[in-house]
Amino acid sequence: MLANIASIELPPICQSLVEWLRAEPIERLEELGIGSDDIGEREFYPRVVLGEYFAAQFWMLVRQGMAAGHSIDVKASHRILDIKLNQKDIVLTFQRRSGGDEGTASFDHVVMATGHDWPEDTEISPGYFSSPWPAAAIKRIGSVAVGVLGTSLSGIDAVVSVATGHGMFLRDDAGTLTYEPHPAAEAFHLTMMSRKGLLPEADFYCPIPYAPLAVCTEEAVRRLISEKPDRLLDEVFELFRHELVDADPEYTAGVGLAFATVEDVADRYFRARQEAKPFVWAARNLAEAKLNKAKRITVAWRYAILRMHEVIAVAVPHFNADDLKRFHKYFKTVFVDDYATVPHESVERLLALHRAGRLDVVALDDDYEIRREPGERGAVVKAANGDLRFGAFIDATGQHALSASDLPFPSLRKADALKEAQAKTATIEGDQSFKRTGGIDIDDDFRPRVDPGVSNKLYCVSVPFLLHKLPFVQGITSAHEMGRKVASAIIVSLSGDLLSHGIQATVNASPTAIEAPSDTFA
Repeated sequence: MLANIASIELPPICQSLVEWLRAEPIERLEELGIGSDDIGEREFYPRVVLGEYFAAQFWMLVRQGMAAGHSIDVKASHRILDIKLNQKDIVLTFQRRSGGDEGTASFDHVVMATGHDWPEDTEISPGYFSSPWPAAAIKRIGSVAVGVLGTSLSGIDAVVSVATGHGMFLRDDAGTLTYEPHPAAEAFHLTMMSRKGLLPEADFYCPIPYAPLAVCTEEAVRRLISEKPDRLLDEVFELFRHELVDADPEYTAGVGLAFATVEDVADRYFRARQEAKPFVWAARNLAEAKLNKAKRITVAWRYAILRMHEVIAVAVPHFNADDLKRFHKYFKTVFVDDYATVPHESVERLLALHRAGRLDVVALDDDYEIRREPGERGAVVKAANGDLRFGAFIDATGQHALSASDLPFPSLRKADALKEAQAKTATIEGDQSFKRTGGIDIDDDFRPRVDPGVSNKLYCVSVPFLLHKLPFVQGITSAHEMGRKVASAIIVSLSGDLLSHGIQATVNASPTAIEAPSDTFA
């Protein structure tokens, strides 16, 4: 499975990904499936490579931190059972190894970075998988009709994992990727499904670091937050429109952006793709993306939307309840589609499976139902165009947004231990009240808002609990930004504690900043 982030996009740690790969022995690169000629700043690698890279960088940071005099204790394979906020400390209850003894530990600061949350056994009924991870689970699927809900990178991961269990991908003499099924895989077939039935587009070339925006700038967005909070989404949309017209007038004229609204801009954005056959569009888009990469050509409208998503994200936590709902329902999908492009080889694999007669894509529209029939494996998808029956079914729609009630820590689930995020809403009388939006309510330093009398030094950078009001916070670059923010807050807090006790704060002498506190459990 390929990662959809290249070395040039990764925030620096001790080494860049390219530097680390070039320092590895040839034998190790061969084990990872990488040739020395394949290493480049804009290349994509299997996810296991990124895992190895980050593990190496982590231990390099640990060594540098300890050499600089920090006390660092890494407790691997410890399951955190509970997090309890006391007045002056935070107590973690943990289990050593699987089924081992339990213990507790007290900390001044705790960073909750639990990441995605999947059940240990994803086959929740015979032939029905609630997640494509771990991949080993879905590799058990036999030679049957397989339904995959989701056409994003998670869906592609599921498709490739199952497909490699029933055949192999090979390149022919012309360099075209093909799929060769095993002789016993006669009944094997994959169907990817989503509401629109669209495949993600291929990664596109653009300058990095990003060029500055002309109209939809962070300064302009912050000014709107201050001056026009009651119609913030519509005002931000006007910035979006003007920036896009300025960047690519031919494209915007073609989609009729001058007449677009928040409610219909996504329809205009996706219309041409929806009118085309998905694999025809994918092949054409892939050819364009490859040519643009080779010639370093940037498609102006794609690049403008990519840069704007980070700026517009600044406004989202300030939307009132109605605007937040409109944003998630209508506008967000434009940005998600633009930045969630996939590696070229991922598209090639889908095309190879389709040419081999082993993969189709189906649009379900909004009115569909998934049923698990008693005594039968897999699932039945009931849609407007008829029933689709699958001997195996995989939900590959990814991690969904979670709320405070979904926290896996009992003490934090207690009533009002952590507050749910809220947005303003107007009453009939014209007054303002607050409506819960889900997720965890956090301050600017990612500290959950808590009642007086308990520690406020818990930091939540667990993405599923932030998605309601930080919809673009997924990915490694976001993790980097959150990590820096939290680390800075902890350092400021520690400096204040030292000064309050009459102790002079000292600067960390480590050659590389240690952004994770030493009380982190891994």
